[in-house]
Amino acid sequence: MNTMLAYLFKLPLCLETTQQTFFALVLSFLLYCLLHLWLVPGGFAWRSYNLNSVPKLRGPSGWPVLGTLPQMGHLAHRKLANIAASMGCTRLMAMSLGATPVIISSNPETAREILCSPSFSDRPIKPSARLLMFERAIGFAPHGTYWRHLRRISANHMFSPRRISSLEGVRQCLADAMSVNVLKEMKGRGFVELRGILQGVSLKNMLESVFGSNLGSEGKELGLMVREGYELISEFNLEEYFPFSFLDFYGVKRRCHKLAYRVSELLSHIIKLREKDVNFKRRNDFLSVLLSLPEEEQLSHSDMVAVLWETIFRGADTVATLLEWIMARMVLHQDVQAKAQEELDLCIGNSQRQVQDSDLQHLPFLQAIVKEVLRLHPPGPLLSWARLAIHDVHVDKVRIPAGTTAMVNMWAITHDPTIWADPWAFNPMRFINEDVSIMGSDLRLAPFGSGRRVCPGRALGLATVHLWLARMLHQFNWFPAPLASVDLSECLRLSLEMKKPLACLVVPRNNDVKLA
Repeated sequence: MNTMLAYLFKLPLCLETTQQTFFALVLSFLLYCLLHLWLVPGGFAWRSYNLNSVPKLRGPSGWPVLGTLPQMGHLAHRKLANIAASMGCTRLMAMSLGATPVIISSNPETAREILCSPSFSDRPIKPSARLLMFERAIGFAPHGTYWRHLRRISANHMFSPRRISSLEGVRQCLADAMSVNVLKEMKGRGFVELRGILQGVSLKNMLESVFGSNLGSEGKELGLMVREGYELISEFNLEEYFPFSFLDFYGVKRRCHKLAYRVSELLSHIIKLREKDVNFKRRNDFLSVLLSLPEEEQLSHSDMVAVLWETIFRGADTVATLLEWIMARMVLHQDVQAKAQEELDLCIGNSQRQVQDSDLQHLPFLQAIVKEVLRLHPPGPLLSWARLAIHDVHVDKVRIPAGTTAMVNMWAITHDPTIWADPWAFNPMRFINEDVSIMGSDLRLAPFGSGRRVCPGRALGLATVHLWLARMLHQFNWFPAPLASVDLSECLRLSLEMKKPLACLVVPRNNDVKLA
């Protein structure tokens, strides 16, 4: 009897232990399944591909569900370069950004396969960029008849050599204004913070090119919209990496809608005013060119707004960012600055004659400085290189499925010791000893891209950078500001920016230049 009672009392404990064991087995099985899906090369987004494909792609598994998103912060180019190097997959690395499968090349050969392949002729577009109307502009429009039409317009009108030459007067006037602003800030504050000055003249340069004037108060309003657009495009938005387009936890979509409406209203107003001008066909700006196209080539008003908006948006940022990096290097490397000024003095003299576009071809060391800064601090080191596989394609003999996003880590390529001697050193002379094209043909240094999606405005941007740099070095000596060392820390947003604005001390080289 006592034995029976003891058994009955122990029975619930046995059942409880059995249940616990069962649940533990179930949880272990589920965890095994999750790990089997997650712990594959490249992460969750590559689970089906890597189970069935030979040869297999290599890459980090990343975090569950999130993949490699935690690494995509303000130094993503550096983190991903380190991962690729440590895993031995610089030629091609797979990773997951949420549910998005991604491949990254950190090698010139595989970079060329991606950027110059018709299989990667489209670009993936973030929902925020789509809402800001970029899907109908040159940068993100799908490859096809409409995109080819936009490309032809930009090549023949906006960025043709003849047009770039015709805009030299605008660049010279803005260089004069920049010098005045530098002198005023130096007198008022005792030092110069270049970023605001460079951003201001860069925006005006684009407004003059696109509209033929800086538009006054409307130009200032458009400048504020550009800054707001930069913030929205640069802002991390988790929803962009998962198929949940109806979500807007961060309010980015709502803010993009509002900004796009304001941009559309302002640019539509400017277009309508220009259409009422009976002499608009005589003007040389981009807007007048668009309005003067034959009827069969005319863009709709909404497409015209998108094209004008993107041209201003993309052009106003890169020149200012690159020039700030260059001037930081000039302040930091006084010997290089002195050598560039010696070259300028030999070519131009130390008189009041200003540097002209025609002088730039005789300034090889100044051009080498620009190349070296583009190598060390490429404006778009990673994200701006994205392409989209429109069908299954082989890269480096590995099959890449349609819908894969492909990126090129240009920063990793330009800092690779197997490609560049002493890659961390600032040495413009490397480009005197070896002529390296930066226009897209040499993938060791292609800061503006390559292939069909190469930046259409690269020649205009370089013409502006070279002229303004020559003017600044010819007119002034640049030194570190008191109590403010040059900080080369980076911040990757829309472009690779200096984390802290450059502050410097400016001294006129010519006694005729006065602090007005």
